[in-house]
Amino acid sequence: MPLDDTDHSILTLLQRDARMPIKTLAEQIGLSAPGASERVRKLEERGVIRAFTVDADTRALGYSLQAIVRVKPLPGKLKAVQKLLETIPELSECDKVTGEDCFIIRLHLRSIEHLDFILERITDKAETHSSIVKSQPVARRLPAF
Repeated sequence: MPLDDTDHSILTLLQRDARMPIKTLAEQIGLSAPGASERVRKLEERGVIRAFTVDADTRALGYSLQAIVRVKPLPGKLKAVQKLLETIPELSECDKVTGEDCFIIRLHLRSIEHLDFILERITDKAETHSSIVKSQPVARRLPAF
């Protein structure tokens, strides 16, 4: 079922502030509070809205660096590498990709030594190629709809 303009407005507003009160959301999209609440509920039921989350500043949590790491499992180690990646608490994102590498991961780190510590857990099962993130000119966002 395609999204209409009201659904688009709801998603845009909630992406900016997922804690927005229903009354405020309703005023901004031109519906009653019960009408807005029902639209949000339907978006949740359809799986369009999966969760309302917190966007924490990882620097405030003590993670001053981020790294993007390409991971290429050694022959026969694909499942073992995936299980290992799932256990790394500093790993915030993991994509299974096509091409030479099988995974691309994002790590939040306290130091370069911290990166070494994490990579040492992986290197007996996979080749890795790391890049330190300098900045994020485009933050995670929804695609155009």
